[in-house]
Amino acid sequence: MLHLDRLMALTAVQIEPIILGLVFALIYVAIVVLHVPMASLAMFLMVVLRLLPVAKDVMQGRQLILACAGSTVALLGILRRLLDRYRDEPPDLFVGVDFNVFNLLLERRLKRRGVPTVHYVSPSVYAWRRGRVRRVARAADLLLTLFPFEPAFYQGTPVRAVFVGHPLADAIDPDAGSDAARGDARAALGLPAEGTIVALLPGSRLSEIRLLGRTFLEAARRIAAARPGARLVVPCVRPAIRTWLDAERAAFADLELITYDGNARLALTACDAALVKSGTSTLEAMLLRRPMVVSYRLGPVSYRIVRQLLRTPYVALPNILAGRELVPELLQDRATPDALAEEMLAALDKAQADPEYFRELERLHRVLRRDADSRAAEAVSELLETRRSR
Repeated sequence: MLHLDRLMALTAVQIEPIILGLVFALIYVAIVVLHVPMASLAMFLMVVLRLLPVAKDVMQGRQLILACAGSTVALLGILRRLLDRYRDEPPDLFVGVDFNVFNLLLERRLKRRGVPTVHYVSPSVYAWRRGRVRRVARAADLLLTLFPFEPAFYQGTPVRAVFVGHPLADAIDPDAGSDAARGDARAALGLPAEGTIVALLPGSRLSEIRLLGRTFLEAARRIAAARPGARLVVPCVRPAIRTWLDAERAAFADLELITYDGNARLALTACDAALVKSGTSTLEAMLLRRPMVVSYRLGPVSYRIVRQLLRTPYVALPNILAGRELVPELLQDRATPDALAEEMLAALDKAQADPEYFRELERLHRVLRRDADSRAAEAVSELLETRRSR
């Protein structure tokens, strides 16, 4: 059993299935989460759902129950246990949060039994494997999406797709990247308020670090040569990353590297510009209004396969949202130290000379900042009310 305050303290390094169920007088809503960072999203959905008129009369004063269900090795066993549990105690509504392969399979089985199903977070069908649209439509009655362009992919299918906004855009205030916030972040890192600071975010997994880490450090060496006094901040999300970085320090002793244990938010807030591996950190940098250069690298065979499957001209979320190349993307063979350094120096100049760039980042923040928890809960509540009235 986990308490809510402990759940909020869990980090991305832990990946344990968590089952959330809310049992109350007339309605039983079941939520399954198998990735800890998504658990807070599910928790807020449940909390806000309690406040809505359709449910508050029967949910008042009840308790959110969280139980650890085991390790990811036992997924099939977990699936069987959940199906058995929900056969004996069928929920009035089921919500699967992300973890698409597992939750869509579970949702499809429950939907066949007549249980209304919701899937929170669309697979990235805009980028690749669009056949997953049919899989989602077979499994879910309602799909809650994080991005405004996603519902269009589900038009003409049985599933109702609703854009609710992105929780990260709600969590990051519009002034979170202000000059005052930058100064506070630098103070927290023991850095001076003035001077050039570059954030290096080569990834959160060791496999990513091994593919991009040295290239980022070589690019940083060129940036530091062009901008004497520049400081480089590298967040160590996991102990393995710090171990890798410590092993590389001798080869890059000329660089002033500042490291800390924690996520990327502090580094992005403190920096003038960031060199970022493609992923969620690009969205975070966008929301903090930080110029960035985006890179990604795979093994040669994997890259050739992905390029054949990719259905979008961009990989960085700011570019996908803007529908144009708002930030530079240097992928695979183009991700050389010289090219990355050149684009980063331009990004540092952009921080001083391109107000239109920052207005576009602000606009995209507004697009995503929609009070996602409340909108998601309202959509779920509507489905619940519709099924109850039949």
